[in-house]
This record gives sequence, C-alpha cells and structure tokens, in this order.
Amino acid sequence: MDALCDRPKVVAIGGPTATGKTALSVALAQKFHGEVINADSMQIYRGLSIGTAKPPPEERQGVPHHLFDFLPPEQPYSVADYVAAAARQIEQITARGNLPLLTGGTGLYITSLLRGVKFGAVQADPDLRSRLQREAQTLGAQALHERLRAVDPAYADQVHPNNVTRVVRALELYELTGQTKEVQRQASCPETPPYRALCLCLTCRDRSLLYQRIDRRVDQMLADGLLEEAELVWRNRERYCTAAQAIGYKEFFPYFEQTQTLAECAARLKQATRRYAKRQLTWFRHQSDAVWLYVEDADLLERACGLIRNFLEE
Repeated sequence: MDALCDRPKVVAIGGPTATGKTALSVALAQKFHGEVINADSMQIYRGLSIGTAKPPPEERQGVPHHLFDFLPPEQPYSVADYVAAAARQIEQITARGNLPLLTGGTGLYITSLLRGVKFGAVQADPDLRSRLQREAQTLGAQALHERLRAVDPAYADQVHPNNVTRVVRALELYELTGQTKEVQRQASCPETPPYRALCLCLTCRDRSLLYQRIDRRVDQMLADGLLEEAELVWRNRERYCTAAQAIGYKEFFPYFEQTQTLAECAARLKQATRRYAKRQLTWFRHQSDAVWLYVEDADLLERACGLIRNFLEE
C-alpha cells in the first residue's frame, strides 16, 4: 500500500481541439503550483507555432511549460520517445514540490504515459516497411488506411489516413507479430500504473459550439500568418515528413500548387479539424476514468479546482 501511495500524482487535461485546454492548465497551474507538460504531438516542433496552436509566451503567463518547441521539424519522434521524456519531466517537477499538468489533445501520448506502457523492441523489417511505404505512394494513403482498418479497426479510428508513418508502423507490427496496437499496449502495461492520475477532459455539450470555436480558431490562425507557415512546410515537405501530414498545413498545399483557392483550402482545414475533433472525442470517451468538464459551464474552473483539491488530499 505504501508503494502505491508513493506514486507521483499527475493531472491530465485532454479533450478535443479548440476547447480551452491551455487556458485551463495555466489557471490551474497558478492555483496549485503547477507546471505544464505538453501532450500535443505537433507542438514539440520548433518554428511551427501557428498551425499547431502553440501557446505564445503571453498565454503561458509565466507558468513553466515543458516539451514545447524543442525539436527540428525534420526529426521523427515516437510515442516511446515522448513517454520517456515526459516521465523525466514528471520526476523533476514532483521533486520540486510542484504539480505536473499533462496538457494536450494527443490521447495516445496521455494514455501511454499514464498507463506506463513499456515499448518492447519489435525487430524492424526494412524491406516490409519499404514495401508498405511504396504501397502508400502508389495506391494512396487512404487505401493503406483501409488495410489497417481491416485488421485493427480500433487503431484506424485513432489515426488519420494521412499520417502514413503511423499507419505503416501499425501494419508493420501486425504483419510481424499478428498483434494489433491495442493488444500490444494492453500486454505491455504494468498491473499498477506508475502514477496516480486525475484525468480532466474538456468539451462542449453542444457540438455546434465546438465547430464554431474551431472555425473561429482557423480564421484567427490565418490572420496570424498561418499561410506563411504552411508555405514553409510545403517548400520543405520532403524533409518535414511529419509536419507535411499534419492538419493545418497540408490543406493549403493545393493553394501553393495553384489547384485550389485560398477560401477552398481554408474550408478544407475547418472540415479536417472538425473530423479530428470527433476522433479526439472518441479516444477520450474510451478512457473510463475521465472526468468531463464543459466549456459552456460558468463554474468550469471552480469545479476543476474542487476536483484537484480532493485528488491532492487523497
């Protein structure tokens, strides 16, 4: 029992995009001596700030933020890399007597970290990976994603068809081991998670409100210079492999190729972001321990503070 009680406490703040996770995490950090650990798979990259909705310094309000803006856009970064780095941050923040606030919309990062997933070394098969990558190029990303859906529908729901890297890895894992991603994760989770966690998830009761918030965010991103950032990714798309597949950038490639208007590309981005938000909702709703908070509620911050006080007193 003592060992269980000695586990570090972590508060996770997840949910779909455009629900105010950053603002809530900063407010909670100020009240509970917290430090924010990024849990967004694109906000780790330097120079990609507008399209990833990376919080600028003024929004951080002096609260320490970790695992933001530290990798060059051409460098791959796996879930295993993230779990190892975030675990180190939790250890250091806890040692300072502060509260780790794990904040972001990449559910795979959050659940893998909090469950203590151990990433075993499945021997890579370069020939198999090359074949799958060639199939993606010749048949298209959507066709490869449909292959994944046939063998691992749960993971296919969580990964975008354009995220070819993750689709290829999942198919490679299945062909080499016969295991799906979820089966592998369950098998690699320890009986006792490494942290005592409170998982808060933000969303809107009214789905149309969420979509309105997404549309306003896209409009603001364009006003802030998203097009210039997207052009940088487009010009470096061979090197920036992950960024070139990310929502917020690839939707503007047809504009730079002069096959669609800017208005058409902006509409595509709004639609793609709505679909991404639906996938995020699906992921977080599968987490049985999540406590849902609603942006429409005037007492959202008060309720979150009450939940954290009770959690810290346990």
